[in-house]
Amino acid sequence: MKLSQLLQGIQVERLIGSTDIEIADLQFDSRKVKAGSLFVATPGTVVDGHSFIGQCIAAGAAAVVCERLPEQTEGAAFVVVKNAAKTLGELAGRWYGDPSARLTLVGVTGTNGKTTIATLLYKLVRAMDHKAGLLSTVCNYIEDEAVPSTHTTPDALELNGLLARMVEAGCEYCFMEVSSHSIAQERIAGLQFDGGVFTNLTRDHIDFHKTFDNYRDTKKRFFDELPATAFAVTNKDDRNGLVMTQNTKAKVYTYSTRTMADFTAKIKEEGFDGMLLDIQGSQDVFVPLVGRFNVSNLLAIYGAALCLGFEKDEVLRVLSMLRPVNGRFETISSPKGWTAIVDYAHTPDAVENVINTINEIRKPGTTLITVVGCGGNRDKGKRPMMAQLAKRGSDRLILTSDNPRDEEPADILNDMLAGLTEEEQQQTLVIEDRRQAIRTACTLARKDDVILIAGKGHEDYQIIRGVKHHFDDHEEVRAML
Repeated sequence: MKLSQLLQGIQVERLIGSTDIEIADLQFDSRKVKAGSLFVATPGTVVDGHSFIGQCIAAGAAAVVCERLPEQTEGAAFVVVKNAAKTLGELAGRWYGDPSARLTLVGVTGTNGKTTIATLLYKLVRAMDHKAGLLSTVCNYIEDEAVPSTHTTPDALELNGLLARMVEAGCEYCFMEVSSHSIAQERIAGLQFDGGVFTNLTRDHIDFHKTFDNYRDTKKRFFDELPATAFAVTNKDDRNGLVMTQNTKAKVYTYSTRTMADFTAKIKEEGFDGMLLDIQGSQDVFVPLVGRFNVSNLLAIYGAALCLGFEKDEVLRVLSMLRPVNGRFETISSPKGWTAIVDYAHTPDAVENVINTINEIRKPGTTLITVVGCGGNRDKGKRPMMAQLAKRGSDRLILTSDNPRDEEPADILNDMLAGLTEEEQQQTLVIEDRRQAIRTACTLARKDDVILIAGKGHEDYQIIRGVKHHFDDHEEVRAML
């Protein structure tokens, strides 16, 4: 593709050299640049792509997109733009033939529930004989083809490449999780969304955004930028639900489990195998998911599906058959009569929600044993909060390692213990080894008791002192059975 073609519609501040040159590929990683590459120098959180411009020209780059020119501007064409990261997204879309415009693309954003909503929407439309793709934390899918996921939202190049493959596979729809990082880092720049879903907003990623207001405003940007032809489905039960959509051009719809909204539902009966829901006050549906938070998730799915034009009765029929997403309130039953629940809850709000759900369902006189930890190199402020909420809602609490990464596991556990009183600390087991913590919980459990293993959910690894090890909470529970 000619550089002139790639730059059509791009706001260029300054141009040095000819645009009548052939571009072999598009790169933002200097290590991948080859002869004929267009290198986009993006400022990163750790390294700045501008530092590698000279190296890229030496490797044969035909052109460079940057925010500021280097001292030497020979050997390649230079395109100066205001925001290189945003331009990368726009160029990636152009390079791959604007795949987002050839799909019905729906983004799901919020703190909790993104994976469940995006994944079940993907499963729902496929169950109704439509081809679809999924971009999620757990795994990306192009129809049946699984593509391993490394980030909640891939980088702009990988993202557009995956969307292009979906178009080639004949997909009509794509459902994707939109993380706050991807919005802030312009990974979704240039994508044409047909709809957006807001789940909720609670404390998370403060290590990156610095303040809760910054985190909220970043999420809001997604809805601010939706076109007038799109829909926005938002959670009216969350205090930020209507804040998200107050400046959007999209058509706004609301859902709620508590008040008047476009889409409503309430729980009529509930057990660990599922819930009987009253949808819209007129339709009873049994779903194999559990908890008020999942009622909200199902309403978001139901509302988005109706906004996409699907028939209500058919949507409800398929909803009744959808199974929980891997690592989201997954139940494992023991022959001894106790139940283990593996859940990805890794924020204070998520921990509180899952514990409240268990306490609403479990039999009187039974014990809830919670096993929980916190990730390393992440927001330290939520650690004492998570321990406090877990202790408040559980009969027995075991604090353990989650995914310590480069931090010392003991330091993370001490941060969690700081949220407990001296008496609560004495009542709490601290077992650094997660395998041993899970085995201890299983040993303590009696008939009808419930074990919650929170924090990792679908993840099948631990990074301890920088080394990645295989570890799966499901496997550890089943080994004890």
